[in-house]
Amino acid sequence: MIRWGVMVIAALLMAAPAQADDRIRVVASFSILGDFVRNVGGDRVEVTTLVGPNGDAHVYTPSPTDAKTIADAKLVVVNGLGLEGWLPRLVQSSGGKATIVTATKGVKAREADGDDDHDHAGHDKGGHDKSGHAHDHGKTDPHAWQSVRNAGIYVANIRDALIAADPGGADAYRANADAYLGKLDALDRDVRAAVAAIPAARRKVISTHEAFGYFADAYGVTFIAPQGVSTESEASARDVATIIRQIRKDKVPAVFLENISDPRLMQRISAETGAKIGGTLYSDSLTAENGDAPTYIDMVRHNIRTLTSALAH
Repeated sequence: MIRWGVMVIAALLMAAPAQADDRIRVVASFSILGDFVRNVGGDRVEVTTLVGPNGDAHVYTPSPTDAKTIADAKLVVVNGLGLEGWLPRLVQSSGGKATIVTATKGVKAREADGDDDHDHAGHDKGGHDKSGHAHDHGKTDPHAWQSVRNAGIYVANIRDALIAADPGGADAYRANADAYLGKLDALDRDVRAAVAAIPAARRKVISTHEAFGYFADAYGVTFIAPQGVSTESEASARDVATIIRQIRKDKVPAVFLENISDPRLMQRISAETGAKIGGTLYSDSLTAENGDAPTYIDMVRHNIRTLTSALAH
């Protein structure tokens, strides 16, 4: 009997690593997507994020390790809408057979406001890639996650992709997604209530780059930014002068920093206009665990607290 018990324990110990290895390997292009995948996948997935906390997916430079990570993955979850200009070449070079999941599938994409002559990683300022070929950047705003209802579309796409990759976990993925979607519904209601408490005339924000267009459309806050939808764009002197005039004319109460951007431009605009620095908004990236925005829900709640604190009075 004792010998049989020892054999059972030994078998269980041998099986434990195998069970861990049975987890679905998922690569997310950046931190917000990684958080969505973890919430839906739970303990059935092993998630690796390429662009980590406080990283900027617009200008990310992949490493050889990233190609190996993708080669070993079953799913690669991407935002799409032109955010990850560096990703197709990375996937090709990896030689892997991962399924590419575009999390924004079904999202109504918005066009970027104004002239956006930004360039993506791997392209020079003239709009050519490193081989000299012209590249059409398009005008699509990729920051669809800034609308919480759009985040629900991301989650549904991730749920469906995980079910297709791992049918045995279908019930778990549906249950996890339903629970998380409930939290997103509550978050969306809270954001709407918070914005409603801000006087309409004060719902004007200056942020560093054009990352909050979907938030603006969803919740009725006007965002003005000297940079385009990519942080690689550079604000011209004319753009900055125009924004300074607009702040003075419209009495915009505050300007906001972003965690992924150099603060000096916003500090200069603040100094020249008298508009106060309202705080830091999280646009394209989460923080580390000990930061203000380690999860997507934390990020949105931090942003709305920061906005209402600066604009409500």
